[in-house]
Amino acid sequence: MIGVLAVSAMVCALGPAALFCVNLGRYRAPRTVDASLPGISVLIPARDEEKSIEAAVRSVLAATGVDFEVIVMDDGSTDRTAEIVAQLAFEDSRVRLEHAPILPAGWNGKQHACWALANVARHDTMCFVDADVRLEPEALRRMAGSLSTNGNALVSGFPRQITGTWMEWMLLPLIHFVLLGFLPISRMRAGTDPAFAAGCGQFLMVRRDAYFACGGHSGIRLTMHDGLLLPRLFRAHGYRTDLADLTDLATCRMYTSAAQVWRGLAKNATEGIADPIRIAPISAVLLLGQVLPFVLLFQLGSVGWGVGICIVLSVAGAWLPHVLAVGRFRQDWRGALLHPLGILLLLAIQWYALGRKLSGGAVSWKTRAYVGE
Repeated sequence: MIGVLAVSAMVCALGPAALFCVNLGRYRAPRTVDASLPGISVLIPARDEEKSIEAAVRSVLAATGVDFEVIVMDDGSTDRTAEIVAQLAFEDSRVRLEHAPILPAGWNGKQHACWALANVARHDTMCFVDADVRLEPEALRRMAGSLSTNGNALVSGFPRQITGTWMEWMLLPLIHFVLLGFLPISRMRAGTDPAFAAGCGQFLMVRRDAYFACGGHSGIRLTMHDGLLLPRLFRAHGYRTDLADLTDLATCRMYTSAAQVWRGLAKNATEGIADPIRIAPISAVLLLGQVLPFVLLFQLGSVGWGVGICIVLSVAGAWLPHVLAVGRFRQDWRGALLHPLGILLLLAIQWYALGRKLSGGAVSWKTRAYVGE
C-alpha cells in the first residue's frame, strides 16, 4: 500500500514541478519597446481606499515613456477617498475623479465600477489597476508594448505580493505555484481556447475595441474574479490574451491580517479551484503531490530502496517550485519551508467557500453582501 501511495505522490508532485520549471522560462517580464505607443487610460476603481489611493495614483503619475490619464472611480466611499483624489486632480490635470452610478441589481461592485470607468476613458488602451497596486515608472510602457506588438487584446500580470502576516506569506505565494504548475503557458499562447485563460485582477490592460466587442466587465457582471473571467471572456470571443511577470514592475499588499486573507481568498474561490466540478480532482492532486510526500517521509526508514526513491523524489518535486519561486518572485522563505501546511490551508479555504455557496451563504466584501457568489 505504501508503495502505491509513494508512486502516486511522486507522479502528482513531479508533474507540476516539471511544468513549473518549463513555465519559468516562458513567464517573463515584458520587454522594452522603442516604437511609439498609443495613449493609455489608467482606470482605478476605489471604494473606501483612503489609506492607499494617493500612493496608487502617484505611482501612476511617475510613469515614463507614454501619454496617459488616470481616472479614479469613487464607488460610494464613506471615507476620504474622493477628497484625496479631488486634491490630486487639482494638482495634476492628468488625474480625473468620477463617481460611480448607484449599483444596479445583478452586478458586482468592482465590475460595475470598472464598466463605468471604461465608458469614460479617452484612450484606446485601457489599464485596470487596483488601488493597492504600486507601479514602477516603466510598467505602463512595457506592458503597453506587449499589448501592441504581440497581437494580444488583453495582457495581465502578477505584481510582487508584499506579505507581512503569517497567513499572507503562507498562502499568497501559492498564486505562482498554482499558475505555473498547472497552466501550460505555451498552450495559452498558441490559441484562444478559454480553458487556458488566466490573469490577475490587480492589473489588466486591454484594447478598447476588443473590450467593448466582447462586453468587457458587463459580460462578467456577477463575478468577483475578473482576473480569471475577463481573459476567459476575451478568449471565448476569439481574442488572444497573455501573461507577464510584473515582479520588478509592480507591487501589491492585498491584505493586512489573517482574517482579510481568509475572506479575500474565499470570496471568489468557487470561480476558480473551488468550482464544484473541479474542486475534488484538484484537491486530490494537491493532497497526493504536495502533502502526502511529507507524510510518507516518516516511513522512509521502513521501506525498500525503490519506494524510498519515490518518496524522496516526491518530496523534492513538491518543494522545488516553491523554493525556486522564493528567489524568482522575491517571496518569504517561511512559506516555502511550510509549503505542505500552506496547501492544506488553501484547500480548507476552497472547501469552506464551496460549502458556503451550496448553503446559500452571502459573501461580504467592501461592506457589500453578495448571495450565492
